[in-house]
Amino acid sequence: MSKFTKDNYFFGSVKVGERGQIVIPSKARKIFKIEPGDQLLVFGDINKGIGIIKATELKNFALKFFEAFEKESNNKLKKNKIGDN
Repeated sequence: MSKFTKDNYFFGSVKVGERGQIVIPSKARKIFKIEPGDQLLVFGDINKGIGIIKATELKNFALKFFEAFEKESNNKLKKNKIGDN
Protein backbone atom coordinates (compact mmCIF):
# COMPACT_ATOMS: atom_id res chain seq x y z
CA MET A 1 0.00 0.00 0.00
CA SER A 2 1.19 3.49 -0.86
CA LYS A 3 -0.12 6.64 0.73
CA PHE A 4 -0.27 9.67 -1.58
CA THR A 5 -1.75 12.27 0.75
CA LYS A 6 -3.52 12.30 4.10
CA ASP A 7 -6.70 10.72 2.68
CA ASN A 8 -5.58 9.05 -0.58
CA TYR A 9 -4.23 5.52 -0.88
CA PHE A 10 -3.08 3.06 -3.51
CA PHE A 11 -3.65 -0.52 -2.33
CA GLY A 12 -2.01 -2.37 -5.21
CA SER A 13 -3.64 -4.48 -7.87
CA VAL A 14 -6.21 -7.26 -7.75
CA LYS A 15 -7.04 -9.94 -10.27
CA VAL A 16 -10.58 -10.50 -11.52
CA GLY A 17 -11.60 -14.13 -11.11
CA GLU A 18 -13.54 -16.22 -13.62
CA ARG A 19 -16.82 -15.27 -11.93
CA GLY A 20 -15.98 -11.54 -12.03
CA GLN A 21 -15.01 -11.39 -8.37
CA ILE A 22 -12.16 -9.41 -6.83
CA VAL A 23 -10.62 -9.48 -3.37
CA ILE A 24 -10.47 -6.12 -1.61
CA PRO A 25 -7.02 -5.87 0.03
CA SER A 26 -7.10 -6.35 3.81
CA LYS A 27 -5.55 -2.93 4.50
CA ALA A 28 -8.32 -1.27 2.44
CA ARG A 29 -10.97 -3.26 4.32
CA LYS A 30 -9.44 -2.17 7.61
CA ILE A 31 -9.16 1.53 6.72
CA PHE A 32 -12.69 1.66 5.30
CA LYS A 33 -14.15 -0.65 7.97
CA ILE A 34 -15.50 -3.15 5.47
CA GLU A 35 -16.72 -6.27 7.24
CA PRO A 36 -18.05 -9.59 5.91
CA GLY A 37 -21.69 -9.14 4.99
CA ASP A 38 -21.42 -5.39 4.33
CA GLN A 39 -23.26 -4.24 1.24
CA LEU A 40 -21.16 -2.27 -1.24
CA LEU A 41 -22.41 -0.12 -4.10
CA VAL A 42 -20.48 -0.05 -7.36
CA PHE A 43 -20.61 3.05 -9.55
CA GLY A 44 -18.96 3.63 -12.87
CA ASP A 45 -18.05 6.41 -15.24
CA ILE A 46 -16.87 5.38 -18.68
CA ASN A 47 -14.08 8.02 -18.59
CA LYS A 48 -13.11 7.97 -14.91
CA GLY A 49 -13.49 4.33 -13.89
CA ILE A 50 -15.20 2.38 -11.12
CA GLY A 51 -15.92 3.50 -7.57
CA ILE A 52 -17.05 1.44 -4.60
CA ILE A 53 -18.76 2.78 -1.46
CA LYS A 54 -20.37 1.11 1.52
CA ALA A 55 -24.15 1.31 1.23
CA THR A 56 -24.40 2.65 4.78
CA GLU A 57 -22.10 5.57 3.90
CA LEU A 58 -24.26 6.58 0.98
CA LYS A 59 -27.38 6.21 3.12
CA ASN A 60 -25.87 8.49 5.79
CA PHE A 61 -24.91 11.03 3.12
CA ALA A 62 -28.41 10.93 1.61
CA LEU A 63 -30.03 11.40 5.03
CA LYS A 64 -27.84 14.44 5.77
CA PHE A 65 -28.56 15.85 2.31
CA PHE A 66 -32.33 15.53 2.74
CA GLU A 67 -32.20 16.94 6.29
CA ALA A 68 -30.33 20.00 4.99
CA PHE A 69 -32.81 20.34 2.12
CA GLU A 70 -35.73 20.13 4.55
CA LYS A 71 -34.19 22.78 6.85
CA GLU A 72 -33.70 25.11 3.88
CA SER A 73 -37.31 24.58 2.78
CA ASN A 74 -38.56 25.25 6.32
CA ASN A 75 -36.48 28.44 6.51
CA LYS A 76 -37.98 29.65 3.22
CA LEU A 77 -41.50 28.93 4.51
CA LYS A 78 -40.81 30.87 7.71
CA LYS A 79 -39.48 33.84 5.72
CA ASN A 80 -42.56 33.79 3.46
CA LYS A 81 -44.90 33.72 6.49
CA ILE A 82 -43.07 36.65 8.09
CA GLY A 83 -43.34 38.59 4.84
CA ASP A 84 -47.10 37.89 4.64
CA ASN A 85 -47.78 39.71 7.96
